[in-house]
Amino acid sequence: MNKVFLIGRLTRDPELRYTGSNVAVASFTLAVNRTFANQSGEREADFINIVVWRKQAENVKNYLSQGSQVAIDGRIQTRNYDDQEGKRHYITEVVADNVEFLGTKGNNNIPSANQSNIKPAEPTPYDFGEETPQPSAKTTDIDSNPFADFGSSIEISDDELPF
Repeated sequence: MNKVFLIGRLTRDPELRYTGSNVAVASFTLAVNRTFANQSGEREADFINIVVWRKQAENVKNYLSQGSQVAIDGRIQTRNYDDQEGKRHYITEVVADNVEFLGTKGNNNIPSANQSNIKPAEPTPYDFGEETPQPSAKTTDIDSNPFADFGSSIEISDDELPF
């Protein structure tokens, strides 16, 4: 079974491209907090490349930006390509089946990217046909509580159900 669930924040605005057969594909990097602190007591994050296809890709581009909080479920995919010098590069990314919009950076007072002390992994090109987008290396601090944007609780009782 190959299934991934992630909650994190976008480190840059999504990039939208179209394949030669006009299929939308968006890519972005998601910063996901680790559940533990390092030896100096600081929490670290992993920076995970995400790819989303078709209508969801267009929605991601239209409604998300750097700092937006999302939940992703999808699968891990690995692929490789040879660069212009003939060197082989291997890429691991998450292909999102579902992207759930959880919040925006305006909801949590996220510091700007230039205040970040977290560095992402080197960006890698995506090969979706004739175009090869180059992801930017912007970063953003991430909130220590990924569930902070869920809002107030919702009370549900059996008395309110219509059946």
